[in-house]
Amino acid sequence: MSDVTEVVDRGVDDGTPPEPPVQAPGAWQFATPARHRLSNGIELLCYDIPGQYVISVRTVLPFPLSVEPREVEGVASIMSRLLDEGTAEHSPEEFAELLERKGIALGASVTDGGLGVDLDVPKRRLGEALDLLRQALAEPVFPETEVERHRKTRLAQIEQERALAPQRAAQEFIATFFDAADRASRPTAGTTASISALTRQHIVDFHAERVGPTGMTAVVAGDLAGLDVVRLAEETLGTWLNPGHLPAPTATAPQRATDAARVVLVDRPGSVQSELLVGWAGPDRHTKTGWAAYPVLGFMVGGSPNARIDAVLREEKGYTYGIRSGFRPRRVGGLFLTSGSVRADATVESVRLLLELLESGREGFSAEEVRAGVDFISKTAPGRFATADAVADEAVHMALDGLTTDFTTQTLEAMRRLDADQLTAAYREWVQGEWTIVVVGDASTYAEGVRGLGVGDVSGVPA
Repeated sequence: MSDVTEVVDRGVDDGTPPEPPVQAPGAWQFATPARHRLSNGIELLCYDIPGQYVISVRTVLPFPLSVEPREVEGVASIMSRLLDEGTAEHSPEEFAELLERKGIALGASVTDGGLGVDLDVPKRRLGEALDLLRQALAEPVFPETEVERHRKTRLAQIEQERALAPQRAAQEFIATFFDAADRASRPTAGTTASISALTRQHIVDFHAERVGPTGMTAVVAGDLAGLDVVRLAEETLGTWLNPGHLPAPTATAPQRATDAARVVLVDRPGSVQSELLVGWAGPDRHTKTGWAAYPVLGFMVGGSPNARIDAVLREEKGYTYGIRSGFRPRRVGGLFLTSGSVRADATVESVRLLLELLESGREGFSAEEVRAGVDFISKTAPGRFATADAVADEAVHMALDGLTTDFTTQTLEAMRRLDADQLTAAYREWVQGEWTIVVVGDASTYAEGVRGLGVGDVSGVPA
């Protein structure tokens, strides 16, 4: 027997330390923040993430878009785009130069839930960045020239949205699904008529009434070692006061149209593809049966190339490059949406198959589907939330819904316990055969066939 064989067979100690035993990973949980309330009422959440030397700061201020004056809807969105266009202390050019020189990325946006401002900054510049953030929130001056520029940009954007099939389908979906009197039925960033009517004074008035520290949450995430974040925040954001700030009204679910269950064909002559958007009501994160099932259901039905919809429409039939499904929660209520483009000559068959595949979830899910969905959503969480910006984003999303990131941890724990029966029951609760269906494409090639499917009243509109 050779020396090598003897070592292997007898386990002779050659001085190499034994390999540690392989163990299953422990249950992952979201980082726990340090919580503080600033003197002006802002809720401050600090997530210390060692090694993340670019600090992510996020602020969120909930308010429903229904607080906008009807005649100038979109004022909140235009206001958000102007927050970094000059302050009481700095001209637009000076403010932009300060951001660039200090390595600060700052942006703001409005969703159906409220105003969010994002800021990323090198660790050593955090105090300066927080002061610039305070100025942007508390002291924007809304220069007339910048107001006009952003108005023109939004009007051009509206034309572009009408030209792009996915955006055109989304516009028609909300106009069909929601009651015409409800704010949710109209674009978040406003229409041609409302933006055309917008003036600087509308923006100034909206900011004065609706933007203030009351109800705001600020999140700071990154390597916080050696930083007195509470002091820095108190000396900057904490000094902001707005006595005229009107607290946001309680969020309510948008009203669904009485004739929402129907088919709308948006005619675009000559289109070589058709954009499909099929949707109906869905839950929000506060649903009594628990939110855990819904990210998994979206993944199994249409959340990956191996999901039910792509397995048939893409892999088997070759009708599409990909169609995706997902449950989209709002602050109150939500939607279940499926969308994607298909070959124009396969439009009718794609609609038929898509509705069959969506209906098939009511019949149940296999153990293999359940395991793939649960594993993907739950086991990729450590990777998804490994960076400061991802942690901060999740924290403000939860805050907008009146939740904390403990909800994220609890949801992932509940997800790992899901079985096929629970998932089928959750799917059946919301998927009951009623759909708002929008098809954007050359209606002359598919209108008769779609009507022949008998899936609801069919109407047509021009692109």
